[in-house]
Amino acid sequence: MQVLTENILTTTIRQRPADSYKGTYGRVTLIGGNRNFGGAIIMASAAAVYAGAGLVTTITDASNQSSLHARLPEAMFADIQDFTQTRTLIRHADVVVLGPGLGTDTAALTTLKQAFQAITPEQHVILDGSAITLVAEQHLPLPQAHIIFTPHQMEWQRLSGLKIAAQTPAANKQAAATIGGIVVVKSHRTQIYTPTNAYENPLGTPAQATGGMGDTLAGMIGGFVAQFADSSAAVCAAVYSHSAIAELLAQQQYVVLPSQIITELPHFMKVHEHKDV
Repeated sequence: MQVLTENILTTTIRQRPADSYKGTYGRVTLIGGNRNFGGAIIMASAAAVYAGAGLVTTITDASNQSSLHARLPEAMFADIQDFTQTRTLIRHADVVVLGPGLGTDTAALTTLKQAFQAITPEQHVILDGSAITLVAEQHLPLPQAHIIFTPHQMEWQRLSGLKIAAQTPAANKQAAATIGGIVVVKSHRTQIYTPTNAYENPLGTPAQATGGMGDTLAGMIGGFVAQFADSSAAVCAAVYSHSAIAELLAQQQYVVLPSQIITELPHFMKVHEHKDV
């Protein structure tokens, strides 16, 4: 297993060309946030915006619209109940993030099934949180697309069948190969399994042990994958950045909030971008 280093940042985060525009940096559509978990989809959406995605659309419960616009005016809103609009927005996206705050009730299951039907093979789809639980528990067939799973260890247990104690690198690698796509197993030392390699993130701090960290990471991955051509490297760079920023903040703080990581992200990416010479 390869240990990630800071080198993943400068080889992935590119300097923006002068003649670029918002379409250059990808369209990310995020789906989630029921009436009780609006914060999750708002944090994921903010992470995608602050990571540099060109256009971000958040499809969520109507009760979250005011909060979304107050926190993140850069994101567009769509009502999760309007699936005609949702289908169109999904089809126009480069990256779809499914799951933050979605829930696991009947309405969430219907939304997930409908979203899967709209996804096209060339898209990147990040399955996070309750979307992973629904896929595992309902045995849902996955859409034809470039799938990225972002489970914590219990969600990985549901998806892979591996008990947490049995989640060794070898077992995880075999399970990831069977499931397909890219798998980010979040833990004290997060591991990333791609079709060709396995990586471990050496960074992380207990100051990150607070709600919303995973939602923020899912949005960051969405923003990175939308912009950078090598999706495996983009995932690795997002995971590394998430923890590196947290470690920097934890030098002066007892706890690091996901919103603080989001706010710091543009500066962090600027410092670590590849400089064209």
